[in-house]
Amino acid sequence: MELSVYLKKVVQNFFIIFASIILTLTILRQIYSPEIPFDLHSIYIIMIFSLIGALTGFILYSPHTLSEQKTRIRLIIHFFALETILILLAIRIGLVNGLSDVLILALEIAVIYIVVRLLSWHNDKKIAKEINEGLKTFKDKMENGF
Repeated sequence: MELSVYLKKVVQNFFIIFASIILTLTILRQIYSPEIPFDLHSIYIIMIFSLIGALTGFILYSPHTLSEQKTRIRLIIHFFALETILILLAIRIGLVNGLSDVLILALEIAVIYIVVRLLSWHNDKKIAKEINEGLKTFKDKMENGF
């Protein structure tokens, strides 16, 4: 995959992650703590976490096509690296206090990770379908002499 295409995907993943976090927090705050507003500091923290999540995607980047096994290994490494980095950052800046907070954060990261992977897979599937349709059209034109 070309680096420019991959960078576009990183930016897309940043916005998906950011939107997922905002939506999740909005729903959870309405249910459990409606009195807590979103302040600018919280938005910046969410942006930083989203950026880290998107940038760690470079673990998955390869200029060459990878085997299915190598892709799965990279996905596993990426997931655990992301969990570790984000949890350590959350502990460092004081967002989590105690084991229960860490476990909840780990679960939230896992859910958002799954959402991003599913949306990315769906988008890749759509692009592959468009490419295949274009190739089929091209093949039909070639067989019919344009």
